[in-house]
Amino acid sequence: MQVALAIFMSTLSTRQRLTQAALELFLSQGVGPTTTRQIADKAGVNEVTLFRNFGNKYGLLLAMLQDTSTVLAEPTLPTTSESSEALRAYASGCLHTLEKVASFVRSVIGEADQYPPEHRQALQQRLSEVKQDMAKHLDRLLAREVTRLPTDELASFLGAVLVGYTLVETTSGYALWKNREDFLDAVVTLLMQEPESLSPDRALEQASESTAGEASQPVDRFMVDLPTTWVHEMMKQARNLGAQDHALALVLFGAGLLPEEVTRLERSHQTYDKTQHVLQVVASNGPRQVPVNQWILGKRYGSYTNNPLTKWLKNRKDNATAMFINETGTAMTVSDIQQRWDLWWQGIEDGAVQLHPLQARQTWCVEMLMRGISLENLSILAGCSVSELEPYAQRAREKAAIAAATQLDRKAPIHGE
Repeated sequence: MQVALAIFMSTLSTRQRLTQAALELFLSQGVGPTTTRQIADKAGVNEVTLFRNFGNKYGLLLAMLQDTSTVLAEPTLPTTSESSEALRAYASGCLHTLEKVASFVRSVIGEADQYPPEHRQALQQRLSEVKQDMAKHLDRLLAREVTRLPTDELASFLGAVLVGYTLVETTSGYALWKNREDFLDAVVTLLMQEPESLSPDRALEQASESTAGEASQPVDRFMVDLPTTWVHEMMKQARNLGAQDHALALVLFGAGLLPEEVTRLERSHQTYDKTQHVLQVVASNGPRQVPVNQWILGKRYGSYTNNPLTKWLKNRKDNATAMFINETGTAMTVSDIQQRWDLWWQGIEDGAVQLHPLQARQTWCVEMLMRGISLENLSILAGCSVSELEPYAQRAREKAAIAAATQLDRKAPIHGE
């Protein structure tokens, strides 16, 4: 093993040998206890070379933090389909990774307040990247589950809990839990929550990160469609932000897709001609086709062949296959869609009400029923059962009754009756 390591080190440049040696020592014994002499000896150079290249060991630490190729081994993603088991397995894998480098984590975090500003900034950047990676993994593992927190917050909280547990257990020797397994059970219990116990606003927010079949339960109980003026104003705000925002808003309000379904759309998933514009939707309960409406709550947005979505796709210069992409050029996540949605909502009603992308689907369902589609046909388009759509039918009947009463009120009463 030592011979192989020596051969490997000999093929690297001087700077690479120093950073590789420093990384191994930092991981095994921490930053504080590691000396420049140890690093130089392990790299097979003298200390003067280290000082000339990096100044001191903290210069090496900064170089590693700034180098995106310096990464720790990520835990293997679990393959189980059970969300709670997947979360537990993933948390266990992350904890195992932290336990292997506990000295490094303890040193970096414990000494961070003594670092120069550029060190702290580099550390913050790497921690942000780790959080983003965790959020993406959790998005995938918990796509069908309702949790206490949105994915981004879940990643932050899980990271903080795991790091805190690792530092206390490896530093003080004090056992916070009876054993490691009890701790992981507590983490899952804390972060997972059944939809029944959520408030209406929380259910809407969490359901927006779920797939069609799973989201329908909390949606039905807390169904809130949006006023016409709000929808048109959000469409206007989206148009002002750019072609992709306008196209995304059209898909949410004009096709009634769930955010999770939008993240799976690809360029090739649309077909259109002069008579219709259809999206091929990939969902957990099977593929289906959904038309993109020209009319949204009484206002027309282009035609079947020339609308915000077709304009966006025709004018793109990138090679990504996803229909909607984020700043990194990859497919939008549910969190990305929520961020765009929040921008559309800014300034409307002074932000007094918190809206969620799921309400676009609710508004679409009610509108489709108001325009005369049957529950059976809507269930095919929405990918859910007729019974799950009954709250939308009730809301459509309520709106029809209000419209009828308003129409009567506009008529002059007949005297003598």
